[in-house]
Amino acid sequence: MSAGPSSPRPSTFADGLRLAVGTLSVLPVRSPGVVDRRAAGVAMTAAPLVGALLGAIGAAVLAAALWAGVSPLPASVLAVGSLALLTRGLHLDGLADLADGLGSGRPADRALEIMKRSDIGPFGVVTLVLTLLLQVTALEEAASAGLGPVSLVTACAAGRLALTWACLPSVPPARPDGLGATVAGTVRRGAALAVTAPVLAGVTALAYGVAWRGPYAVPWWWFAPAVLIGLLAAWALRRRAVRRLGGVTGDVLGALVEVAATAALLVCAAVAG
Repeated sequence: MSAGPSSPRPSTFADGLRLAVGTLSVLPVRSPGVVDRRAAGVAMTAAPLVGALLGAIGAAVLAAALWAGVSPLPASVLAVGSLALLTRGLHLDGLADLADGLGSGRPADRALEIMKRSDIGPFGVVTLVLTLLLQVTALEEAASAGLGPVSLVTACAAGRLALTWACLPSVPPARPDGLGATVAGTVRRGAALAVTAPVLAGVTALAYGVAWRGPYAVPWWWFAPAVLIGLLAAWALRRRAVRRLGGVTGDVLGALVEVAATAALLVCAAVAG
C-alpha cells in the first residue's frame, strides 16, 4: 500500500549526508529535507568522513603556515583554531559542559541541568584549557617531525568515529529530547565496523604516502592504532557518562569527539618524537 499524499516522505541518504555536514561543521550545505532517525543514523555513520574533511582543511592551514615560515608552535595554534571555527566550537563547548556536569558531583538530573546552562564553570574552564594545550603541543611535536598534516587528519577522523560508536543501540540517551535522543541507537554495529575499516586503512595509507615521499623515518603502521586508542579513550569517557547521567546527550557526544581526537593526536606526537 502506498503512502497517502499527506504522509511525509522518508529521509534519503543525501538527507543524512547533509545532516552530517551541517551538524558537524560550518561548511555550506543545503538543509536536509527530512530529519528522522534514519537520517540521523546515516549522519553519524558518515561522521568520520566529515572529520577527515575537516582534518584536511586544518592540515592545509598548518602546511600553509609552515610553508610561509611560521614556526611549528604558532602554526599549530592556527590549525587547532581553524578547527574550532569550522565546528563553531561545538565539541569544545560539549566537553566543557560535561566536565562541569560530572565535576559537580550532583545526581544525574541536577548534573544534566548544570550541563544545559549557557555559562561555563571552573571544571569546564580547566578541562578546556588543558585539552587545547595538549592538542596544540602534540600537533607542534608532530609538525616538527614533518607529520603534522597526517596527524591532524588522523585525529579528526578518530574524533568523529567516536560519534559513530557512541550511537550504537546499546547506548541510551540521557534525555527524551535533544540531539542525544535524536541520534542515540541509530547506528548498527555492522555499519560502525564498515566505516571503521576504511578509516583505519585511509590513515595508514596516508601515513605510508608521507613515509614513501618524504625524508622522514615515519612509523606509518602506528597511525591506525592511534585511531583505536582514541576510540578507547572515548569509550572510557562514554562509559563514565552513561553511568553517571543515564545515557548520552549532545554535550557528551561533543566531549567524545575532543577526547578521542586529543588521545589520537598524543599518540601521533609520541610516534613523531
